[in-house]
Amino acid sequence: MPINAHPEFLEAEKIYLKAETKEQKIIALKKMISHAPSHKGAENLRAQLKRRLAKLKYANEKEIKKTKSTKSGIKKEDMQAVIIGETGVGKSRLLTTLTNATPKIAETLFERYTTTKPEIGIMNYQGCQIQLIENPAIESKHYDKGLSNSADTVIILFADFAQLERIEKEIKNTKGKRIVVFINKFPEQIRKLKARLESKKYNFVILNLNTKENLEELKEKIFQSFDKIRIYTKEPGKPPDKKRPLVLKPNSTVKHVANKIIRNLKNLKEIRIWGPSSKFSGQVVGLQHELKDLDIVEFRTR
Repeated sequence: MPINAHPEFLEAEKIYLKAETKEQKIIALKKMISHAPSHKGAENLRAQLKRRLAKLKYANEKEIKKTKSTKSGIKKEDMQAVIIGETGVGKSRLLTTLTNATPKIAETLFERYTTTKPEIGIMNYQGCQIQLIENPAIESKHYDKGLSNSADTVIILFADFAQLERIEKEIKNTKGKRIVVFINKFPEQIRKLKARLESKKYNFVILNLNTKENLEELKEKIFQSFDKIRIYTKEPGKPPDKKRPLVLKPNSTVKHVANKIIRNLKNLKEIRIWGPSSKFSGQVVGLQHELKDLDIVEFRTR
């Protein structure tokens, strides 16, 4: 027992002693190292913990390599985001909150590795269907690195900055845009945490799953990460259909919309638009008019 040990170190040590798997021991050791005394008298302790962690990681990696892959292929939708993070941070709960998925959520410490395969859900945001996938814990043998690397967007859940730094090292090859999410449990943490995230220029959301505070902000950030625009259509004399927008690439024109809903463009008589790209409501435009997010297009045919 080290002298002047931090309470978090002692708690992590208890977890380590009770751990039943290599993965659980690795997590506990990482926490022990991060909270170990920093004075000179504890140098041997820190070195011993790091050697123990290295041995466990090596043994765990060997087991992973021996395990034959049983991952089933996941069909990638037009907009796909993957939720990643270490065990117990709230990935399953976030997926359940955002989508129609019902993954098993851990109740106790040693029930944490409940997600052993990617869990898929669909988030409906303002009529747009977005595929969200919960990847198993990043430090577990079930984690699918290829899934994270190929995703359009990666949603990173973290409990502290040491954890965030570990995750970022693991996902250095991911190409998708990143959204950093901190599940807020202690209100007094927010100001300091927000200042640090802003100083490091993270694209982040501080989320409270109990009150749903900032949940809509997260949904909007997820949609915006795909670099798409939403276009609504309407029939003459009727309100626009805002339940099912057309999702297009930026710089799309009226012609891209027309090609999706009109069989013969020769029958077009007049095109009117409302929204960000119009100079005034109901402006008459041509097929080459460039659209912006949330524009409304009306087609009149002969």
